[in-house]
Amino acid sequence: MSDLAHYLRISNLLAGNLDIHSALSSVKTEIEKIIEFDHLDVCLIDTDKRWATAYEVGVETAWSKMRSNVHRAPIRDILLGKTDHLLTGNALQDQRFLFPGAVSAPIIDHELRSRVSVGMKVLGEVVGSLNCSSKKEDFYNQSHLEQIRILADMLAPYFYALRANEKANKEAIIRAEILAREEGLRLGALSLTDALEAERQRIGMDLHDQTLADLTRIARDLRPGLSEAQYLRLQQQVQNMIQGLRDIIDTSIPSILDLFGFHHAVQTHLERAISYDSVMQFKVDDQTDGAIDLLPETTRIAVFRICQEAINNAVLHSNASLVSVSVTKNPDDCLTIKISDNGNFQPHPRKPPSGLEHMKTRARLIGAKYELATSNGTQVTIQLHQATRQEGEKTNENIAG
Repeated sequence: MSDLAHYLRISNLLAGNLDIHSALSSVKTEIEKIIEFDHLDVCLIDTDKRWATAYEVGVETAWSKMRSNVHRAPIRDILLGKTDHLLTGNALQDQRFLFPGAVSAPIIDHELRSRVSVGMKVLGEVVGSLNCSSKKEDFYNQSHLEQIRILADMLAPYFYALRANEKANKEAIIRAEILAREEGLRLGALSLTDALEAERQRIGMDLHDQTLADLTRIARDLRPGLSEAQYLRLQQQVQNMIQGLRDIIDTSIPSILDLFGFHHAVQTHLERAISYDSVMQFKVDDQTDGAIDLLPETTRIAVFRICQEAINNAVLHSNASLVSVSVTKNPDDCLTIKISDNGNFQPHPRKPPSGLEHMKTRARLIGAKYELATSNGTQVTIQLHQATRQEGEKTNENIAG
């Protein structure tokens, strides 16, 4: 079969392929009938002109697993428009391919000695390069170069179109993800607004049922000629009322968090949540040297609120004997906060308790990953990556504004 027949078959095989790797794989066999190779790749320049992506068949190398800086690519002279081709009998000794900083490891690791590369152009502009390699030394010559030119001219417009389609699809997916995230945040903000309104109502009821009732009783009992016992009883009532107000304030404004930091605030909340006659034990273990206290204020308060809710669930509903809060950070700067107990709390499978929904909403609003596990006790885990910590803060600033 003549080369022309193979070129026609290549054109037919390209039709119907919607991604670059599938298209290249479909024509691999026909290209091998025109020019023998151990490795073939199409390297396309990204739209920013600074990076290039390789799609390969034959020997699998690291080139297709990463983007390469155009200035560090072994074929940079083609991608930068300095030449329209490169031909070498031994790339292992050719400084055009092995210059300082070049991404040449695949050439060395796979002993790709003979190489012929030709620029791929669309409307006169270099969009990439078609590269053919053999492990044999001095394998390619001028006739091979002309064959690669023809193939490059055939493949360039098709692969350029596929790349544009690929980029459009990725942008559509990104837009859809952004819209979904915005909708999730909007619903989360609405849910949190409802929760805050419920919290205001709870505070109002506490003030009405507790503080106002105490003040009314004290005002009724205040009269001239109180005995010492009556005076001491009123004094104790005032002290109890002051403590009750402090409890209401502490559940509304995390002042301890601001003054003494996350570790102390969680420790204090655990001490208050667990009654004095309880056998429940607790521990707080921060292995990050106070990393949470370095978070933006909105994010830090949200993390503390999630811990409060998880601790309250453990103390009130799980019949646990141990509650623990741990803070860790991995080498990727991901903060993990885990609230665990050894109780038997079981959320309703169809209607999650509002407290769990509030924790999930708070986590979503600060860009944190939220997980709930109820095997071997209950574990509430939130993870904050550096990027999501910053994004979460911006989101909350927008909501607050």
